[in-house]
Amino acid sequence: MEKDTIILTRKIQIYLDCEDKEQRSEYYKKLFEWQDMVYRGSNMVLTHQYIQEQIKDLIYLRDDIKVKLADFKKDPDGIFTSSKMNTTYRILSLYFKGKLPSNIISAMNMTLNRLFSAERSAYWKGEKSLRNYKKDMPIPFSGDQVKLNNDEKGREFKLTLFKMPFRTYLGKDRSDKRVLLQRALVGQIKICTSSIKIVKGKIFLLLALELPKQQHELKEHIIAEASLSVEHPITISIDKDSYQIGNKEEFLYRRMAIQAARHRIQKAAAFNKGGHGRKKKLKSLEHFSEKEKRYVDSRLHLYSRRLIDICVKSEAGTLLLVNQTNKEEVAKEDEFLLRNWSYYGLIEKIKYKASMAGINVIVE
Repeated sequence: MEKDTIILTRKIQIYLDCEDKEQRSEYYKKLFEWQDMVYRGSNMVLTHQYIQEQIKDLIYLRDDIKVKLADFKKDPDGIFTSSKMNTTYRILSLYFKGKLPSNIISAMNMTLNRLFSAERSAYWKGEKSLRNYKKDMPIPFSGDQVKLNNDEKGREFKLTLFKMPFRTYLGKDRSDKRVLLQRALVGQIKICTSSIKIVKGKIFLLLALELPKQQHELKEHIIAEASLSVEHPITISIDKDSYQIGNKEEFLYRRMAIQAARHRIQKAAAFNKGGHGRKKKLKSLEHFSEKEKRYVDSRLHLYSRRLIDICVKSEAGTLLLVNQTNKEEVAKEDEFLLRNWSYYGLIEKIKYKASMAGINVIVE
């Protein structure tokens, strides 16, 4: 049965709400220590999960060896001394109990087991390599650890995580973050397993919220056919109506202009004066790299939003992406298309927004 809720994640900047410099330093030190343990523990768990799955497929073992990934107390052929999920929890507890809060250990174990289960078939077929987590990975925790409150002025929010005081920084907030936080505060929506990410000294809360799907009167027999291309990012047809979303000049040329500016700066960087370090020299180069990413992400969000709005207005319950598989195969052989046509990101955003609206997406 299809769920009538969806998990929505919002990235919210937060900072430590503490005036004492020594105490703030202690909080930062603790967060960095937790981040390091989460990074090491996540890679350990994935390694154990992969080994457990591959034991029964090791063809060079004796034929009379029977292996079953189950608790031996419940199944005579089982090789585990506990449930499969508990095996990795015990590994984490062995190395990090007393150093890392038990709530973080449980959230890590649950999240990693869920991700591995979703990707296990791809590992078996050799279509995907095992995940390798980096040192800046987020610190997960259960939703009940977030204690939200309004601040004195009413524009920002205070929250407590593991007895650490934080305050949000929403700025102008042209999105829906403030509204969602207020709804979570009064209990209208549920906070799910979330995480904290530290990026260049800044702290971000990756807040996961469970929201009900938007209810629209859609008809499954009405099919919207959409085609993705470089000339027009999205062309959509519903019955006799046809729409074009975006164009080559707006998306591709603007993107290439940013790339050209970055390339000019890259060539000029060789003639910069010495001193101040490599990071200072390449600061403007990184600025244009981030600018391209932000521009592309903004356009893709806009195009996908317009597509779903058209489908909802036309009551189309099914969205068909026409001939998309063949286009992706062609793009893989064309270096220009592969670099500049962000078809994968666009499809992901379309699927996400369609799921929110209750529209079924079929990739042809």
